[in-house]
Amino acid sequence: KPLAVEDYISILYESVKESCKHYELPIPRILIEPGRAIIGEAGTTLYTVGAIKDIPGIRKYVSVDGGMSDNIRPALYGAKYSAVVANKVNNPLEERVSIAGKCCESGDMLIWDIDLPKIVPGDILAVFSTGAYHYSMASNYNMLPKPAVVFVKDKAARLVVRRQTYEDLLSNEVFRPQTKSISLANF
Repeated sequence: KPLAVEDYISILYESVKESCKHYELPIPRILIEPGRAIIGEAGTTLYTVGAIKDIPGIRKYVSVDGGMSDNIRPALYGAKYSAVVANKVNNPLEERVSIAGKCCESGDMLIWDIDLPKIVPGDILAVFSTGAYHYSMASNYNMLPKPAVVFVKDKAARLVVRRQTYEDLLSNEVFRPQTKSISLANF
């Protein structure tokens, strides 16, 4: 279990203070970046379920419209997440599935072996605790646009970062060949 913020700061300060005293240095201004401790629980990512692949006796894979391009943490750090099927939140848990991302990588797995209600394409999967580093670590890997960011408070939603488009991804390209038909017969 993580330390309370006050305890963490106290331990950090005392350690720096002792070291400064030992080396006869002034105590510096201490800044920390608490990241997940403050904002981690504040984020929920919504994915739309796509194709489902059941390999009997092995595993049932559920693909979603995101993955390592918008949340690299499972692949990079082995981060663990929990989720629910948002449009079936009160339904009983019926099956164990693994949630796969849309990148063409074997490591693009968001969640392994999670129990969920019967899930079908079009369902909405809500993945919790994605408030920290999720969006800041997102990339355009595989030329995938980044998702939108929406703040929700008191049942009101506000768009704060719009979803990228493919035009956004191409907007920084300097060289754009002229569009014309090319015969492949000579290749």
